[in-house]
Amino acid sequence: MTERAAVKAALKTQAVETPSWAYGNSGTRFKVFAQQGVPRDPREKLDDAAKVHELTGVAPTVALHIPWDTVDDYAALARHAEDRGLRLGAINSNTFQDDDYRLGSVCHPDASVRRKAVDHLLECVDIMDATGSKDLKLWFADGTNYPGQDDIRARQDRLAEALAEVYERLGDDQRMLLEYKLFEPAFYTTDVPDWGTAYAHCLRLGPKARVVVDTGHHAPGTNIEFIVATLLREGKLGGFDFNSRFYADDDLMVGAADPFQLFRIMYEVVRGGGMSGDVAFMLDQCHNVESKIPAIVRSVMNVQEATAKALSVDRDALRAAQRDGDVLGANSVLMDAFSTDVRPLLREVREEMGLDPDPMAAYARSGWAEKIVAERVGGEQAGWGA
Repeated sequence: MTERAAVKAALKTQAVETPSWAYGNSGTRFKVFAQQGVPRDPREKLDDAAKVHELTGVAPTVALHIPWDTVDDYAALARHAEDRGLRLGAINSNTFQDDDYRLGSVCHPDASVRRKAVDHLLECVDIMDATGSKDLKLWFADGTNYPGQDDIRARQDRLAEALAEVYERLGDDQRMLLEYKLFEPAFYTTDVPDWGTAYAHCLRLGPKARVVVDTGHHAPGTNIEFIVATLLREGKLGGFDFNSRFYADDDLMVGAADPFQLFRIMYEVVRGGGMSGDVAFMLDQCHNVESKIPAIVRSVMNVQEATAKALSVDRDALRAAQRDGDVLGANSVLMDAFSTDVRPLLREVREEMGLDPDPMAAYARSGWAEKIVAERVGGEQAGWGA
C-alpha cells in the first residue's frame, strides 16, 4: 500500500463521536440562547446526528448525557439510533445540576449526598447495559472555593471510594473514563484538577479506568500533546473531549483557536498508536451563536484535517533529523506537514466513500435546516439550562 493510500485508509476508518447536548440549546453561564429547529427530545437529537454522519461518513456514534437524555426505554432509543445508521456512545453522568451538590457530589462531606451521587453513577452503568455503550464518562464539578472549607485529603479519599464502587459495577467490556478540569465551578481546589490526579486514580482502579483529555481544560501554555504522549505511553488515554479555547473552557469548535495545537496533539496520537480504535475521539462543544449542525460538521472536518496532516508527517525523515540532532530539520518536517493543504486529499476520501466532497455545502443544499424549523414546532426544546 502506498503512503497516500495508507493515509486515506486511516482517514476512512476514523470515527468522531458527537455529543447529544451539542444539538440542543446552549449558551453561557448567564444565558442559554434558543434557536429554531432545535431538537425537543433525544430521538430528534439522534436524527440530527444521523445527518452529520450522512454528510461526513465518520460520525457513527452519539454520546448521551444523563439526565438530559433520560428516556423510559433505553433499548428502544438504541434501536432508534441503529435505524438511522448510528450507535449510542459514551454515557455521561451529571452530578453538578442538583441543589444537593452545592458542596460537591462524590466528594461532599455529607455521606447521604455522596450516596445519591454514586447511585446516579451506578444508574448510568445500568443505562450502558441497556444501550450497549462501553464507556462511562465522569466529570465532577467537585471542589472548594476557600481555604479551610473542607479537608483536601479527605475529599480525595471520598472520591477514591466512590470511583472504586462504580468501577466494580462495570462489565468486562465496559470502561470508566475520568475527565479532569483545572478550575470552574470550584476556584480554590478542584478535586480532579489535572491529568496527574486523574491518572493516579485510574492507575489505582485498574485497566478499565482511563483518562479523558478535554482540550479546553488546561492552563494557558500547557503542552497538551505531552500529556497525550505520556498517557498513551502508559496505556491510560481513554479519549478526548475535543473543543477549542482562547481564555478558559470556551468550548468553541475544535481547531478554531489553535489548529497547530490540534495538529500536534493528533501527531502524538498517530505516533503513539492511538488510531487503533481504543481512544475515543468525542466532540464537546457549546454552540452559543452558531448553528448547531453545521458547526458540528465543521468540527468533524477540522479533526479530519488535523489527522490527515498528522498522518502525512515524514516520520523516517523526522527520526533521522532527531537522531542527528538537527533541530531545525526536525522542526521543518513537522512544519511541512502542518502547512500541507490536505483538503484535496479529504475531498478524494469523501468521494471514494460515496459522499459529497464538501459536507458544508451539501448540508446547505440538503434542506434539512428548513425541514427541522418547519417540523419542530411546539413542545420544549432540549438544552442544558442556565
